[in-house]
Amino acid sequence: MRTLLLLCLTTLVVSPSPAQQAPKKPVDFVNEYIGTANEGQTFPSTAPPFAMTQWTPQTRAGNIKCVPPYYFAETRLQGFRASHFLSGSCTQDYGSMTVMPISLPAGADPTLKLTPDARASAFDRASEHATPFHYSVTLADYGIDADLTGTTRSGILRFRFNKPGQSLLLIESNAPHNEGTLHIDLAAQEITVVTPVRRIYAGSGRPGGFSGNFTLRFDHPFRIGGTWAGKTAHPGSTDQSGTADGLPGAYIAFDLKPGDTVTARVGNSFTNLDEARHNLASEIPGWDFDRVVSQTRSAWDKALNAIQIDAPDTQKHIFYTAMYHAMQLPRVLSDVSGTYPTFASGGPDATQRPAVSNAKDYVYYDDYSLWDTFRAVHPLFTLIEPTRERDMVRSLIAKGDAGGFLPIYPAWSNYTSEMIGDHADAVIVDAWAKGIRDFDLDDAYRLMRHNATASPATHDLYLDGRGRRGLESYLKYGYIPLEDTIPDAFHKNEQVSRTLEYAYDDALVGTIAKALHKVDDEALFAKRAQNYRNVIDPSVGFARGRHADGTWVTPFEPLKPATYVTEALPIQYTFFVLQDIPGLIDLLGGKQPFIVKLDELFDGKFYDHGNEPSHHIAYLYDHADAAWKTQLRVRNVADSVYKNTPDGIAGNDDCGQISAWYIFSALGFYPVTPGTPNYEIGTPLVDSATLNLPSGKHLRIEARGASSGLTYIQSATLNGKPLTTYYLTQDQLTSGGTLIFKMSATPNKSWPSH
Repeated sequence: MRTLLLLCLTTLVVSPSPAQQAPKKPVDFVNEYIGTANEGQTFPSTAPPFAMTQWTPQTRAGNIKCVPPYYFAETRLQGFRASHFLSGSCTQDYGSMTVMPISLPAGADPTLKLTPDARASAFDRASEHATPFHYSVTLADYGIDADLTGTTRSGILRFRFNKPGQSLLLIESNAPHNEGTLHIDLAAQEITVVTPVRRIYAGSGRPGGFSGNFTLRFDHPFRIGGTWAGKTAHPGSTDQSGTADGLPGAYIAFDLKPGDTVTARVGNSFTNLDEARHNLASEIPGWDFDRVVSQTRSAWDKALNAIQIDAPDTQKHIFYTAMYHAMQLPRVLSDVSGTYPTFASGGPDATQRPAVSNAKDYVYYDDYSLWDTFRAVHPLFTLIEPTRERDMVRSLIAKGDAGGFLPIYPAWSNYTSEMIGDHADAVIVDAWAKGIRDFDLDDAYRLMRHNATASPATHDLYLDGRGRRGLESYLKYGYIPLEDTIPDAFHKNEQVSRTLEYAYDDALVGTIAKALHKVDDEALFAKRAQNYRNVIDPSVGFARGRHADGTWVTPFEPLKPATYVTEALPIQYTFFVLQDIPGLIDLLGGKQPFIVKLDELFDGKFYDHGNEPSHHIAYLYDHADAAWKTQLRVRNVADSVYKNTPDGIAGNDDCGQISAWYIFSALGFYPVTPGTPNYEIGTPLVDSATLNLPSGKHLRIEARGASSGLTYIQSATLNGKPLTTYYLTQDQLTSGGTLIFKMSATPNKSWPSH
């Protein structure tokens, strides 16, 4: 049975709805089901790019770690969720609520249909149409046609009740500890929902210090049905809090005849209910559902039109779905007015309610999976969304100002200490290196340097997720020895990976020290950037665990998992020296031994595209005068990993990082070292592409035959001049013009000459 199910998942290709026939635009090629099976952890989101709230069908209830709201293989829908799940991540939803319409015979007891499993309805897959701007489905058990769409901070849902009898809406607050409150205001014809947020990772289980706040209004008058918590119903009640018995909910009834439609408008805010009302009034002031669909479609048309490609339809589905996934996060957290809950407002004591901040001249963002997205997602935004990327940088700096340290993995408006490294540095420096400089560089540098040199003043602050893990050992030894098990961190051990990533981060701090003419700091961090040499053993040619006395760990098996590397193998982490690739090549014996080691990784099937430490490795052949092998490896990865099917993402998409790898690789280049202006050339995967840059300029990329499988670059020209380097720069890309790759089925091992 399992084999048959997997076969169905891997062979299904979802076609666009009939209403989306020619002429097609990029948004019409988005297949929202890619990544909703296996471990992709994506879900069909209906909302504009980077929305505060993403509306989605719900097949699984609750805010549970590693459980997105929707799985393709499941056949019953429990409702429609205002979700804040981190797309593609093994995290949990937060501050969410669910709406479910049901239709019952006259006299039937609605209290028997309140829990998620009891109210769930079967649906015919043929009736389900999922796009970034409109989701629709027929709930077969109830004969209800459901439609939903969203704006950045609000949603509008439309339900056609086709059966006689009782027409009801159920509203449920979702929180991991069954928290939450609902209030039915009959006079105002409003329902309000408050869903408190609980933290995960650092401070796990403690209050997050803020809530998801919702206001719901309807275009038909409703009657009070009642409330419930878990399996306990309270007919006639207007207020409900969560209990040990379960999640809280409320139900209301409408007087309808068959075929009547009820429309619900829902406003959301993380600040308070008044801001939720203001967001709703500002974004969806009326009841015109189709108008909101059109507005949201236009938002996606504009966003996806940043890159136009010429390729077969299947490849377009993969490419534009990847763009869609890469534009889910970070999410807008500030209200229309600019207010938002101050970062780390829960505090280490986990009791205080949020202070309110205001982003007066920019949009404030949250939910950054920085260990993943510094690699390609944020570099992508520097090209096609530079204003948003500027605001994302400003938001990171604001978080550092609020909590004292730049965050490692800022999510749920709190520190988390999830994953490793200090890659807010990478996002900030990458933006600066690529010409995005409308932020306070001095303040950013102060915070970057503080992270790199200071630990929190108290152990409680450390436990709360502030600062680099294992910093004291790193400063003392120049590496983190195996004896330091990173006490009280969510991720323990990982000493070699942390050392390698801190060395890269230190190089970035040094970049800004140089820009600010801080000569002593520049020298300090340039020296610390070489700390990678302390955990790569040249006698064996691999990254290797090391003791405090300087001895290397034994026994040593570079091709097997080890506690001192993060979600990878020692052979994979050996190549994480983004800041000094020539130095790494020399350390490993020179270019030819380096190529041999890369071949060992790929030919031995130790490359793991499902996890981020591998993502840049195929491009490293460029640095060893073997660009043709980069071309071969990139093509093999792209063709074997990405599919136009529900299981078409290898591993978690991780807030769009696996998707962003494909976007760059399809264009023919990839940012191996964020924080520099360079992109290593791979091999284009599409016949042509046009980058419609925010400046109004256009970069035309031509690679005839790439879509049909021609892998190797014979030669290349940029604006008519031969391209003789293995990289392109941000200035070259953003200046526009024409980049032409002459493709072939056989390699030109001497290209480029440099």
